[in-house]
Order: sequence, then C-alpha cells, then structure tokens
Amino acid sequence: MTDTHAPRPGASRQFRLLIVLGLIGVAVAITAWFWLGNAGQANECPVQAEDGQAIDAAATGELAALMGTGEGRGYSTLAFKDVGGTDMTIADFKGKALLVNFWASWCVPCREEMPALDAVAAKYNSDRFMVLPINLDIGESGLEKAQDFLDEGQFAHLPLYADNSFAAFERLKQQAVAVGLPVTLVLDEDGCELGVLQGPAEWHTPDGEAVVEKLLELGA
Repeated sequence: MTDTHAPRPGASRQFRLLIVLGLIGVAVAITAWFWLGNAGQANECPVQAEDGQAIDAAATGELAALMGTGEGRGYSTLAFKDVGGTDMTIADFKGKALLVNFWASWCVPCREEMPALDAVAAKYNSDRFMVLPINLDIGESGLEKAQDFLDEGQFAHLPLYADNSFAAFERLKQQAVAVGLPVTLVLDEDGCELGVLQGPAEWHTPDGEAVVEKLLELGA
C-alpha cells in the first residue's frame, strides 16, 4: 500500500513567497553593486569643499541656479568624439579649467544659451580655460544637424564635439548629476567637478563672468 501525503495547506504559497523574496534580494544586491561601482568610478578626485563653496558663493544673480560641489566627482574618462570622429576624453584638456556644456539642436533652451556661451568663449578661452560644448544629437544626421546650427549661428568659438551614443550623458544621469538638457559642468584643470548648473544661464553677463573668473582664480 502506497503512503501518500497531501500537501500542507499554505505550503505552495510559502514556497512562492520564498522565491519572490529571493529574487528581490538578488535585485537589491545587483542594484547596490551597480551604484557602488558608479560611485567608485565617480569619486576619482579629492574632495575640494572650499573650492566648491567658492564657486557657489560666486554664483549669484543670473547664475544663482549653479550649485558649487567639489564632492570628489571627476570626469577625466568621460568620452566623446571630435568633429572628425576621433575618440577623446576630458583628460585631453588637462591643464584647462572647463565649462562643459551638454546640448542638442532640438533643445530650445540649449539653442538660446549658445550665443552667451560663444561670447564667454571668445573672451576667456585660452591655455588655462575653455568652453567645451558636447552635442547630444543622435542618429545618422545628428552631427550634420549640430554643425548646421553652429554654422547658422556663426558660433566661431564653439567647436563641435559630440557624443551621439548618449553614453556620457547617461553617466551623468546615473550619478544624479543631470536630469535634462542643457547641463553645464564646472571643472578644474584636472577634470574635477567644482559646480553643476541644471538648465540654461546668461553666461555673458557680469554674473556669469564672475563664475569664470573665480574658477580661473582657484586654478592660479
């Protein structure tokens, strides 16, 4: 005679619950690994709290939305291409303080900000400073659209650099540095972040130039 046992009431439910909890645990572990990995990559610079505070104090009026940081985020490995398709990183500009502006031709606030950025570049670009625009138009015609916009606006001091893979901007989003376009990073001569501006600004004003001059002063 075969001895059979009926399943205990609730056993199947408990088993399913254990599976769900196990999957949640795996998901949490993967998420933690992902974010910790990004944090480790991001914190490649020493904390520069005083310099971040100095940038924050200089950002008034038209630049009041700019937040001084100096928390240790660095971007020397942030990758993009020049107009000829050559691979580049922020490290290629080592020795220059940078305003790294992410923009796209379809972004209306970006387009409105360009004349002011071009004027600041015309006045301050040197062996110590540069306005570095990185275009994010994607698709086969992305570079052409970006170049057409720069040519039409006669922005002679804003060269075309691009990341039509969107990977550089995704890195900023993953690190909670950027949400939308435009966004501008204020970097020291080693590619270390001293400030972040979400949205456009009137850079070609006394307020905007005060931020640039403070950045140059910190690197002197």
